Amino acid sequence: MTTKTTTSADGSTIAYEVTGSGPALVLVDGALCYREMGPSKDLAAALSDTFTVYRYDRRGRGESTIAKPATPGTAEAVEQEVADLGAVIEAAGGHAYLLGQSSGAALALEAARAELSIDAILAYEAPFILDDTHEPNDADLGDRVGKLAESGRRAAAVELFLRTVGMPWIAVKVMRLTPAFKKLSAVAHTLPYDFSIVLPFEQGLPLPRNYYERVKVPVLSVAGSKSPTYMTNAQQAISKAVPEGRYVVLDGQNHMVKADALAPVATEFFGA
Repeated sequence: MTTKTTTSADGSTIAYEVTGSGPALVLVDGALCYREMGPSKDLAAALSDTFTVYRYDRRGRGESTIAKPATPGTAEAVEQEVADLGAVIEAAGGHAYLLGQSSGAALALEAARAELSIDAILAYEAPFILDDTHEPNDADLGDRVGKLAESGRRAAAVELFLRTVGMPWIAVKVMRLTPAFKKLSAVAHTLPYDFSIVLPFEQGLPLPRNYYERVKVPVLSVAGSKSPTYMTNAQQAISKAVPEGRYVVLDGQNHMVKADALAPVATEFFGA
């Protein structure tokens, strides 16, 4: 597959690839994922018969660069990621469907708040904690992870992230011995961007009133039936907060959703 590039507003190079034919669909990865590490490859294969699928490396991952790093937890960090996604949408012809997973789902919604040219969004399990069914994440988590990565302790940064999202201690220790962990560590410095997007919504508080009122496109908020209560509750809350929201549960799925389970839902929702 040939890698193409586009340039974001701050001068960052954003790498992407294209497969299939049909309406443009951009896949938006979650934390630590990029074209060579994560679910987008299988998902693109499952969708490429119906859509022209765009897979891109979020800033600082894979073949994408960061021209001007933003301070973690700031509006600028979120705006940079939105601008990167906007550059990919522009490369896709000026408008596209978005399918985002985990923090990528939250990023897709932020792009809609910024009124990018989006046709519809499928948001799979934005990792929000909006009630008391899960302990809030530490408000300084993004800063802590960022400092570990900046000091050269990228493996420790990844370990902190994995423990935060619920991976058992022993599983993390075993994973540290695998080649996959080295790939995760290589992009550990990008975790503060994910936390800038999601951490304000991981404090056990409801979504701010009218937060998504500028999202003027249809949104399908999707959760897996095997995911924890806080996650399913959050997806329901998102579906109610956007003007044109729907909520669907995928039977037998969890946060690591299978491509063959998600692709048919996306195809039906986007009307292709």
